[in-house]
Amino acid sequence: MPFLALLVLEGALRLFGYGHDLSVFTADPGRKGYLVLNKYASEKYFANQKNATIGNFEPFLAKKATGTFRIFVLGESTTIGYPYMNNGSFHRWLQFRLMHTYPDRDFEIINLSLTAVNSYTVLDFAKGVIACEPDAVLVYTGHNEYYGAMGVAATSGIGHSRLLAKLLMSLREFRVTQLINAMTSGISGLFSGEVDLRENLMKRMAEGQQVAFESADYKAGIEQFRVNVDELARVMSEKGIPLLISNLVSNEKDLKPFISIPDEQGRTAEMHYKLGLDKYKQGDYTHAKKELVLAREHDALRFRAPEVLNDIIRNTANRHKGITLIDTKQLFEQHSPHHILGQETLLEHVHPNLLGYALLSEAFYQSMKRAGLLPPVSVEMSLATLRARMPITRVDSLKGAYEVMILKEGWPFNIPMPAAEKQEKTEEEKLAGGLVVKQISWRDAMARLRQHYIAAHDTANALRVAEALALDNPLDPLAFDQAGNLSAVLDQNQQAVTYFSKAFRLENSFARAKALFVLLLKMDRPETALPYIAYAAAHNSSGFSLNELYTSVGQINELKKQYTADSGNVQLANSLAAGYLKFANAAAAKKYIRRALEIDPDNVNAQALLQQVRSIR
Repeated sequence: MPFLALLVLEGALRLFGYGHDLSVFTADPGRKGYLVLNKYASEKYFANQKNATIGNFEPFLAKKATGTFRIFVLGESTTIGYPYMNNGSFHRWLQFRLMHTYPDRDFEIINLSLTAVNSYTVLDFAKGVIACEPDAVLVYTGHNEYYGAMGVAATSGIGHSRLLAKLLMSLREFRVTQLINAMTSGISGLFSGEVDLRENLMKRMAEGQQVAFESADYKAGIEQFRVNVDELARVMSEKGIPLLISNLVSNEKDLKPFISIPDEQGRTAEMHYKLGLDKYKQGDYTHAKKELVLAREHDALRFRAPEVLNDIIRNTANRHKGITLIDTKQLFEQHSPHHILGQETLLEHVHPNLLGYALLSEAFYQSMKRAGLLPPVSVEMSLATLRARMPITRVDSLKGAYEVMILKEGWPFNIPMPAAEKQEKTEEEKLAGGLVVKQISWRDAMARLRQHYIAAHDTANALRVAEALALDNPLDPLAFDQAGNLSAVLDQNQQAVTYFSKAFRLENSFARAKALFVLLLKMDRPETALPYIAYAAAHNSSGFSLNELYTSVGQINELKKQYTADSGNVQLANSLAAGYLKFANAAAAKKYIRRALEIDPDNVNAQALLQQVRSIR
């Protein structure tokens, strides 16, 4: 009878819409047939629902489109891109690189990461993505194993029992449990006071929870991580889904231990840290590295994952088929003086700076290539080019800097905020400040920034903002149109083609087809231009015929095939130039005129064609 009563109550609560569905995904209210991360999904893991975090909402088709390569990303605050968020996260660096290295292929990268969670949430979410046809799953997790939701030091003993933790997570999916939790939280609040949401989440989740090196809690956290990661790898391996899991990086040199307590031999984290710095100053970098790592290992406030978690990740990847270890740590060490991690790549304890996020994306990109997940290409975007072209704006950088200053002002860093400079703020500084205090959304800030640059005739920066908006909203063809138009203005033709072709795949239109065939012909790519000319001719409402153009470009395409086999033929070069000049395409014509004159400087036909080119304004 009690169970029947609970069942009736559960049904009534669902009927009247009480509580939340805690599934990983929910239907996108703005797009039919699309799914997004459920904003209530994290409530399954947090004892106090006011601490539950919300992640990105990156829509994707419930039924994957043919030819699309779909990637899911799982992890914690580093994985979601804190403190930059949006395009600062490593998955956006990866997305930008793939888009420009493989412009004719569609990649979906859906980031399901949440702040303040750990391997319990990652494992649960991973099981949820199996039905969504993933081509790869990327994971970076481990720093929140003690204080994240359901962590050993955040659950008052529940974390020591994996069975109890999983039972509790399952019970939270019932509306009856949600009702009981709401009632008990309300009653508790009457006596203990409301949760002070002004305190940072780190403090709310971990203050007072020390975890000594080799203690029972320390070992329980390691075991929790080992079992969850092993199950994650086993599930992915059994389903034949490629899993790429990264080892972890954290600050060694430029962050003193948060809490230092003596071990059985009387050694403390602070002693190791001071000795490490002394060895570093003396140039003894091998021993400096050893002592600084020991300082992190003995820090009793475990916001940095112990090194044994990296051993678990490596061993798990080696044991299961189809699992790839991403050696991010080695790449960070290569970009750090004397291979000791510090402020060169990290902002504080665990979160990378922009170079660090670029390196994290590089580690995953190169591993995807080695694993055979990406097709070979003749020309790809290098890391140096990626860093130069990645559309991170000054507003993004400033917002990240402001966020870190605010974080460090609070517990456990307690570093005073630098005094504000008394001078007029730039537009970028105003927008970044508005973002930090949540007075403006990121997309609105970018729209205002783009208009600011356009008004100042700063086309290069306006393009960077347009690219940022397109990267953040990959289902909006208008965002790609704007990036394509500004790229074309700056004569960045290949980039313009990449954006216009992406927009065209999202939504066919005469204007996009025309922009594409004009650019492609300018770039001497008649074979690629022909399908767009055919589309434009079939959807032409402008009143002029494109049939003659289609015929001419077809002839040029045939001539080019002959020229490819006989590139020393001056007559073919002149014929190609003349063909392009029929529709005033001076850019492509000049290419073949130059080639003809290189072979025969006195060629009369080539010289006459050159005069025609000069007459075109």
